[in-house]
Amino acid sequence: MNLRFTKMHGAGNDFVVLDGIRQSINLRAAQLCFLADRHFGIGCDQILLVEAARHPEADFRYRIFNADGGEVEQCGNGARCFVRFVHDQGLTAKREIVVETHSGLISPRLEDDGRVTVNMGAPVFDPARIPFNSDSEAVIQPLTMDHNTVQITALSMGNPHAVQVVGDVTQAPVATQGPLIENHPRFPRRVNAGFMQVIDRRNIRLRVYERGSGETLSCGTGACAAVVTGIRRGLLDPVVNVDTCGGLLSIRWEGDGQPVWMTGPAVSVFEGEITLEEAI
Repeated sequence: MNLRFTKMHGAGNDFVVLDGIRQSINLRAAQLCFLADRHFGIGCDQILLVEAARHPEADFRYRIFNADGGEVEQCGNGARCFVRFVHDQGLTAKREIVVETHSGLISPRLEDDGRVTVNMGAPVFDPARIPFNSDSEAVIQPLTMDHNTVQITALSMGNPHAVQVVGDVTQAPVATQGPLIENHPRFPRRVNAGFMQVIDRRNIRLRVYERGSGETLSCGTGACAAVVTGIRRGLLDPVVNVDTCGGLLSIRWEGDGQPVWMTGPAVSVFEGEITLEEAI
């Protein structure tokens, strides 16, 4: 089977984007893992699939698969690449579209400067909806693992996040602590682990260990979750620059009940065609 693809990235968070409108795509988990493999496949953090909308108010349907082949609810950097892709491929002439995701509708907009702004929706703090096993919606909650307790803020940006504040993100134990948080039993669907360093009220540095992908150069929903966490803890202003390993994102949140707005780059790297063995 020959499959056309586009390689893209948003602030270093890289994707294989597949057009499921002009070609028929129904991939198994093993085939998705092959595409994501950086040695034997194309290589990416996530695979994005563009499909025809099912929701009456949406222009397209957006599906996200992590490098381990599992489908997830949301990906902020991917959402920006999504609107760039459908616009560049001539699938729409609109600069702002409505996209159906597993966690609801989002509205990415292509800006005049080439960046993309996305209304990511309002954050969710109800533990049952994150989901997070807790009887409290307290902003700061203890999470214990291997006899070590860290203070996290749990929330959902369409996918679950656990954010902690660290003194120096460069020295943060992302590689060792990230997988322990990701697979912590209090998060029944696993979780993205964010490590945030506050520089001042308008600037943070961030690293994220993503569920199903490991540490990535950038995480859009992770940046949203970190800024929301900082604002709820009284550490940040409503508009914040997020410095990730792959580049800068701008996040705006006006408070409870309001949507989170994210602006950042979306870049096409190359296009190609790959042959997938049916036996994979």
